[in-house]
Amino acid sequence: MKKSYLYLLLLPGLLFLTVFMAAPILITIGSTFFQKGTVTFDGYLHFFKDPYFIKILLTTLQVSVVTTAICILLGFPVAYYISRQSLKKKSVLLALAIFPLLTSSVVRSFSWMIVLGKKGLLNTALLGMGIIQDPLDILYTPTAMMIGLIHLFLPLIIITLVGVMENIDADLIKAAESLGASRFTAFRKVVIPLSVPGLIIGSILVFVGSLTAYTTPALLGGKQRVISTFLYQNAITLNDWYSASVIATIMMAITFVVISLMNKLANTLNPKG
Repeated sequence: MKKSYLYLLLLPGLLFLTVFMAAPILITIGSTFFQKGTVTFDGYLHFFKDPYFIKILLTTLQVSVVTTAICILLGFPVAYYISRQSLKKKSVLLALAIFPLLTSSVVRSFSWMIVLGKKGLLNTALLGMGIIQDPLDILYTPTAMMIGLIHLFLPLIIITLVGVMENIDADLIKAAESLGASRFTAFRKVVIPLSVPGLIIGSILVFVGSLTAYTTPALLGGKQRVISTFLYQNAITLNDWYSASVIATIMMAITFVVISLMNKLANTLNPKG
């Protein structure tokens, strides 16, 4: 009786998610397979035959993969350092890591526009030091989008990894060193494998966030299209909701495929036995 009573507590949340999330998603996906009362795959065939869309899709995947990889490379050592600190120092460092999340992505994107523009802070500094002769064209390129997305999502992977790394027993590292392993070998053989769950979760968050982000690519990418800005263009500018639904479904499919692959990778690298 008690268990059935507890299950009843799930109903309000399940009802809310069904009405406001699951149902709209299913309706959106279903609408892409029906046109003028008949089942059709023309929407998908049209997009995957279009070189312009393929270019946008490849650019989006490139930006997402590179952003994820750089976030891992930057976030892993930072997270390890934070996890090894005392509780008081760890709290301060985590607060500093989380602080960028408290700022609007619009504000951050405009800040990067000031830094990366042809007359921005970066070009002004490099020209002043004589390192370059002509301003660098960084703004309104995939590189600018990556920089903005790394700034946006790096805190997520740091927080995720810290939560896993702080539970790694320091005695395991000492035991590896006592058996003749160097610090780097102990780190590679002990810390990295035990950090895989946090690494996978953090990678999924960064990749999916980069894949679906709109504000940062729209402001820093300019005319450089990614799949999220392409969806907005079809829905709002062109008022082509069918094409927008097809693009949204493709984005969701890519997300589910990536999550599935990441989970398989996690099970391979860190089997539960």
